[in-house]
Amino acid sequence: MVWWLPEGKKKESDHASVLTCHRIHLTGTHLNMGTFSNTMAQKMLLMLMSFLVVVWINYIICQNSTKFSSDLKIPTFLHLWNTSTKSSYVKTPLSPLKPPTETELRIKRIMEKLNQLIPPRPFTDMNTTTSAAHSTVTILTPQDTYCKGDQLDILVEMRDHLGHRKEYGGDFLRTRMSSAALKAGASGKVTDFNNGTYLVSFTLFWEGQVSLSLLLIHPSEGVSALWRARNQGYDRIIFKGKFVNGTTHVFTECGHTLNSSAELCEYLDTRDQEAFYCVRPQHMPCEALSHMTTRNDISYLTVKEKSLFHRSSVGVEMIKHLKHINVSRCNKSEKIKEKCQVGIKSPVPCGYTLDGRWITTFCNQIQLNTIKINGCLKGKLIYLLGDSTLRQWIYYLPKVLKTLKFFDLHGTGVFKKHLFLDAERHIQIQWEKHSHPFITLQLYSVIDENYIPRKIDRISGDKNTAIVITLGQHFRPLPIDIFIRRAINIRKAIERLFLRSPTTKVILKMENIREMHIDTERFGDFHGYIQYLIMKDIFSVLNVGVIDAWDMTIAYGTNTVHPPDHVIRNQIDLFFNYIC
Repeated sequence: MVWWLPEGKKKESDHASVLTCHRIHLTGTHLNMGTFSNTMAQKMLLMLMSFLVVVWINYIICQNSTKFSSDLKIPTFLHLWNTSTKSSYVKTPLSPLKPPTETELRIKRIMEKLNQLIPPRPFTDMNTTTSAAHSTVTILTPQDTYCKGDQLDILVEMRDHLGHRKEYGGDFLRTRMSSAALKAGASGKVTDFNNGTYLVSFTLFWEGQVSLSLLLIHPSEGVSALWRARNQGYDRIIFKGKFVNGTTHVFTECGHTLNSSAELCEYLDTRDQEAFYCVRPQHMPCEALSHMTTRNDISYLTVKEKSLFHRSSVGVEMIKHLKHINVSRCNKSEKIKEKCQVGIKSPVPCGYTLDGRWITTFCNQIQLNTIKINGCLKGKLIYLLGDSTLRQWIYYLPKVLKTLKFFDLHGTGVFKKHLFLDAERHIQIQWEKHSHPFITLQLYSVIDENYIPRKIDRISGDKNTAIVITLGQHFRPLPIDIFIRRAINIRKAIERLFLRSPTTKVILKMENIREMHIDTERFGDFHGYIQYLIMKDIFSVLNVGVIDAWDMTIAYGTNTVHPPDHVIRNQIDLFFNYIC
C-alpha cells in the first residue's frame, strides 16, 4: 500500500531544493570574482540577474500550477478502493465541472418524487395534528358474514385533536388483520386520497373470526418533520475509524462527508461515485485504517417536534369499536398459481400466515422436506450480502442442513465474514456485511471492505450460484440519497452479472419492520418504509426474486428488527422455492 504525498506539497519541496542548489552555486561564484576583469564581472553580473529572473518566473508558474491542481482537488487513487489525502472538505468526489451522470439524474428524479409524496406540513400546535381518537373508521358495505377471498374496505376520515377535518393526507399508517387462535395474520393496503381520507383494503385470506387493526404510527406533521430531519445533515451518526501502525493506534472522525479543515483520507469508488472520508492521523498512512465504530450524535428535530414521537403518540390504535368479523369458506374456487420463481411480480399484500406458516398469494410455494432441500443445495454456492437480519439466515441454516460445518476464517467479532461448508456435497454458504454505512457501537473490521456492487462483480455466477441481498436498516439515520445511490449501483452490478451469467439466481430480501418505540428520528419504520418503496421502484423490472420481509413481518406482527426463528425459517423456505 502506498501513501501519496499531495501534489502541491511535492512541488514546493522540489522548488525549494532547486533554489537551495542555486544559492550554493552562486556563493561559490562570488568567491572567485576578484580574478576577473571589470568586463567579465559585468557580464557575469548580467548573467546572474538573468538567471535569477528565470528562476523566479519558474517558481511563480509552479506555485500557480500547484494552486490550480489543489483547486480541482485531483486525488491519486489506488486499486478499486482508492485512497488519497486532501487538505479541505468536499461534499462529493466528483468534479463540479463535470455534467451530472445518469446515476445522479436518476437520484434527482427519485428525490423529486419523494418530496412530492412527503411535502412540508405546518406544525404549530399539537391540537392541529392528526388524532386517532377523534378520527372516524367506517366499514363500507358491512355484512354479518364474509366469504374467504372477499375484499373488506374501510373508509378512514382523519380529524385533529380539536375535532376538525384534516384537509391533507400523508399520515403513516399500518394495517393488519389477524386470528390469534389460527396463528394467522396479513397486512392490508392503504390508499391515501391526499385530502384527509383513506381507503384501507383487506383481502380475507382465511375463514374464521378475524380481528382488524389500523395503527396511526405518525401523523403527517410528524412524517414531514422526520423527512426534513433525515435529509438535513450527515452528522446524526458519528463514525470513528481506528488507524493502526505497529503497536500504536489512534481513532479519528470519519463519515460520508466531513466538514473539517484537517487533512482527510479519501476512500473513493470513482466508478460507482461512492465516497467515505476519515481525518488523517499524524504520522500514519490512510491505508492504516483497520476498524470502525459509530455513535449517535445530534438531532435535527425541534423540542416541539419531538413531542410528536413520545411513546403514547406512536402506534395508536384507530379501530377500537369494531368487533370481530366472521369469514366463511363459501365454496369459492381458488386460482391455480404458477410455481414460485425469480421474475414473478409480487403484489401487496404478497402473502399471509396461517398455522404459523407463510403462504404466498402470487405463486405456488412448495413445502420442501429435508431430503429435497439436501438434493437442491448439492453443488450450490450461496452468497448472503447485507446486514445482521440476513446473518440470522446463516445461523439458522445449519438447523435445516445439519451437514453444514462452520469454517473459521480467523475474523473477529460477530460482523466478520461467516462461511459454512459441506465438502462432501460441495455446498458453500457465506455471509458478508455490506460496507459503509454500518452502524454499531461494537468495533468491526474494515479490512478487505467493499461495497455490495464490487462483491457481485467478483462472483462469476452460474446455474448453481445464488445471491441474496438485503439493504436498509443501517441506512435509516442518513440522508436518503446515500441509500438511493447504493440501490442503483447494486442494480447495475446485477445487470452486469446477468450479462455474463443469466442463470445465476438473485433474490432481494426487503427490510424487516422493527421495534415501535426505538429511536424514531434515526431508526423508525417510516424511514424503512420509504426505502422499501425505493427498492420496489429501482428493481421493478429486473429478473430477480423478492422476499418481501416488510410485508411478512407485519403479517407475523413481530415488531423486532431480528424476528424469531419461525419467521426466519419461512423466509428461507421461500428462498428455497426460488432456487430449487
